[in-house]
Amino acid sequence: MKGVFSLCCLVFFNSFLFGQDDWDFENTSNTDFFIDTRAVNGHTSEVLESNELEFRITHRFGEIATLESYRTLFGLDNSSDIRIALEYGLFKNMMIGMGRSKGAGPFLEVWDGLVKYKLYSSNKLSAAIHSTSLFTSMKRDTLPSSLIYFEKVAHRFNYNTSLIVAFKPIQNLSLQGTIGFLHQNKVHLDDQNSNLFLGATSRYKLFKKISLLVEYYHILNPSNYRLDNYANPFGIGIEIKTYGHIFQLNLMNSRGIVEGQYMPFTRAKWSEGEFRFGFTIARKFEL
Repeated sequence: MKGVFSLCCLVFFNSFLFGQDDWDFENTSNTDFFIDTRAVNGHTSEVLESNELEFRITHRFGEIATLESYRTLFGLDNSSDIRIALEYGLFKNMMIGMGRSKGAGPFLEVWDGLVKYKLYSSNKLSAAIHSTSLFTSMKRDTLPSSLIYFEKVAHRFNYNTSLIVAFKPIQNLSLQGTIGFLHQNKVHLDDQNSNLFLGATSRYKLFKKISLLVEYYHILNPSNYRLDNYANPFGIGIEIKTYGHIFQLNLMNSRGIVEGQYMPFTRAKWSEGEFRFGFTIARKFEL
């Protein structure tokens, strides 16, 4: 944990010190809908360029504003989840990726694979389709009643697919809507395996290299069990672009990082101070 945090700090300060020429705060036009393939948690309509390799580190800390948060330095002592991933622009308009997360729900040691294809792009509209599969390699429980008693290998998987559409109503503002389907092979006895969800994401470019992000996801057909035990993910963030790097500094109520974790397993509520700080560092390489 300390080693990963130190590596992240080193990458950040190296970019800050040696990439100063790229820190242009002039508020100029930008034709991109988003500058990264992710917003706070979810995917955007952007894909990596062909033959572009990206190394990503995403981290989520503990809760900031609960009554006991001061004991953990407002969550900084805790690691809710961390993901390390490599993603690659396979062809024009198509990217693939693979990552490994600590895991933040009942399922830990999570491996994910993704594919995303940009369906359409113009100056005002962008659309993409995205799919992710998750697999947990954690040791199974020995109690048959346990959620992590994996009777079959298939119980270790979940899947999601989404259609993403973004548009620019004005020069510095991008708005995005997502509709998706999430399927979990193993769920609580009172929950349901499949859910439909909607997502809303916005990016407002404050300066040439700095943007404000807002993101919300809503499950359309929750079971009574889900209504009683879970919340919908909401997050805000600041996105900073330097030469070859993208940094995000975020606040969110979700602990998990990938769709199969933050979508079904977010319990925390902003109204009760149960939100946390997180960051993402993405480094691109041209191959």
